Amino acid sequence: MALLASCGGGSTIDDDPVGDGEGGIVKVRAGYVSAIDQIGLPVALETGQFEEQGLDVELAQPFPTGVDALNALQSGSVDFVQAGTPIISAAQKGIDLVLLGNYTGSSTQRSIDRTMAVVATDKAGIDANNLATLKGKRIGVSVGSINHLYLLGLLQKAGLPATDVQIVNTAPPDMAVALQTNGIDVAIVWDPWPIVITDQVSGAKEVLRGGGYIPFIGYIIATRSFVEQNPEVVTKFLAARAGVDQWMRKNPADAAESAARWLPGTKPEVASRAMEYNVEQLDGRFSQCNYLALDTISQLLAEQDVVEAGFDVNKYFEPGPILEVMQSRPELFGDLPAVPQAAAVSDGFQFDRETAMKACP
Repeated sequence: MALLASCGGGSTIDDDPVGDGEGGIVKVRAGYVSAIDQIGLPVALETGQFEEQGLDVELAQPFPTGVDALNALQSGSVDFVQAGTPIISAAQKGIDLVLLGNYTGSSTQRSIDRTMAVVATDKAGIDANNLATLKGKRIGVSVGSINHLYLLGLLQKAGLPATDVQIVNTAPPDMAVALQTNGIDVAIVWDPWPIVITDQVSGAKEVLRGGGYIPFIGYIIATRSFVEQNPEVVTKFLAARAGVDQWMRKNPADAAESAARWLPGTKPEVASRAMEYNVEQLDGRFSQCNYLALDTISQLLAEQDVVEAGFDVNKYFEPGPILEVMQSRPELFGDLPAVPQAAAVSDGFQFDRETAMKACP
């Protein structure tokens, strides 16, 4: 697998990548998807967060989708990846993955979706205050992804069944052309694509952004065997990610500059605007709200027959490592709202949906 960078300066993957290098530095391989909300990994290299933890992190070329990232994890090409909704299907297909922390989401509330937006031209007649105006429209989403789920959340709020709209499976990079050529009436997608589409399509605008219709999910993931064999590496990796998340929350303009360098084709002004929303969802902590988010997403996908019903979130969360970071390095989270006491979890926590619904506002 081709590599972009290494904080150790040009080291390569060997047969035993997790081990001591010179000076006790541990080599680790990680992968991310080419998206604004996943930019924390390369920014952590630039800011020296991994190096401070004694980790020499090598990044794979950005994956086009979370599915590709999870396939690389399963094959052993990388040790850590970042992924969202595809983890459900991957787990049901037998990948023994473990969720270790968030790269995007919220540990303090039930739903957060500020990086999602609905884009359309005036002729589509979409009214953010009357979501029933979506009825009968051709709506571009990536089926099975978080933008598909955002559409389902909007339809649920409007009291419309999914059959009342025409879902057009569209990759984010293709949505601008589809909207411009009347292949779709509406595009629903995550950043930076809403910003890109409004810049590229004459008359296009953001009709709606966020609104708390769904919980946005994005987890830092490894295989169970890796976690069991490398507990200290996992904790250090999470501490570095927490450190860079805080740095990005405090320095969004500088983070946007990094994003423009690391995401091919992303203009600096687009990265800057997208980062304003991204930093609102940078919270690496775990609480019952994160379990509830994944459970909610799995149920929505199951209702559309995208995944199998009965997904048990308890099998995949491993809160111990991030709880250790939260306890040992509380300053890394000091600028975030406190986790509701009723929503706090402990190592070995077992999720109950009814309890979590009451605990998460």
